[in-house]
Amino acid sequence: MSDAQVQPSLSTICAAEVTDIATLVEIEQACFTTDKLSVRSFRRFISEKRSDLYIARYKNEIVGYYLLLYRRGTSLARLYSIALLPSARGTGIAAQLLKDAEERALERHCAFMRLEVRPDNAAAIRLYQKLGYHPFGVKLDFYEDHTDALCMQKQIHHFPAIAHQRVVPYIPQSTPFTCGPACLLMAFNYFMPEQYTPEHLEIDIWREATTVFMTSGHGGCGPYGLALAAERRGFASKIYVNQAGPLFLDTVRSADKKAVMQRVYHADHNKVLTANIPLAIVEPNLVLIQQLLDQGYILLVLISTWQFDRSKAPHWVVVCAIDEFFVYINDPDVADIPWLSNSERQYIPISHLVFLKAFGFGKKRLKAVVAIKSR
Repeated sequence: MSDAQVQPSLSTICAAEVTDIATLVEIEQACFTTDKLSVRSFRRFISEKRSDLYIARYKNEIVGYYLLLYRRGTSLARLYSIALLPSARGTGIAAQLLKDAEERALERHCAFMRLEVRPDNAAAIRLYQKLGYHPFGVKLDFYEDHTDALCMQKQIHHFPAIAHQRVVPYIPQSTPFTCGPACLLMAFNYFMPEQYTPEHLEIDIWREATTVFMTSGHGGCGPYGLALAAERRGFASKIYVNQAGPLFLDTVRSADKKAVMQRVYHADHNKVLTANIPLAIVEPNLVLIQQLLDQGYILLVLISTWQFDRSKAPHWVVVCAIDEFFVYINDPDVADIPWLSNSERQYIPISHLVFLKAFGFGKKRLKAVVAIKSR
């Protein structure tokens, strides 16, 4: 009988106490041959504020537990360990423990749950996949016996109003250098659904808006070029940058490339002024983002990918919404998580702290926002 078919009404889940440690150690011995938690570890996690240790009672006996760890400054919860006695398996309690762990993580304003599992633990992997967890990597030589670990993740927090309003559609970038055009097409199709196809426009917009030389390969797009591309297609735009003059020059070593970028900047800057596109040299922040969203704009925001993949690349994302704890983005880059559907890529929650760390590129912390609105 599967977990989904059984309703474990006799199972209760509550916080572990010091008096439960002896039983928890017995569960460790029964469930694991390596990487066992010690008495000292259980005692520490019970008192530690950055962890949650909860037990499951079934027929008045402790039959399992889960341990969540939290890292300060992130919106990630890590399922460090979960165990259930063999005699309690097949009762649905494993799924109940996982769902309770997700609720605890949500109470701490986490958006994602991550875990590691042995690749040969087929039953656990099936349960995780059934509950919405996706593999995203492998940690080599992870366990004490040198076995690798399969890393899995689930988004546990979603934008609460997404079912009650029109949402910004998700359009992936089809090349490594067209994140800006893909974001612009998401904004276009929000205001005029299904009117702008990416097959041709993505490259056309890139050709219009390219202002950045990369160390290798094709260049990227800057805020002036993207705003002009929107204006040419009948949309209203506003530009907010925290630096005057040519952008991205500190990331380019070649004097010839810098000279070309300066020429592109001056040409685009003059076009922006001629088109009367509002341009503000300010320090964009969450207050400004909230104000622009309240005014009906969809925002293209420049970030550094360092917070996400440690690559330090400039990258455009769409900011769709904001609330007390999260900024919700559509990220056009599909390279890191190719198995997710488009709907799963919409309104990805990023904690305010993580977003602010990512919001700024390069040593000079360049910040840029392009606000798009239907005329």
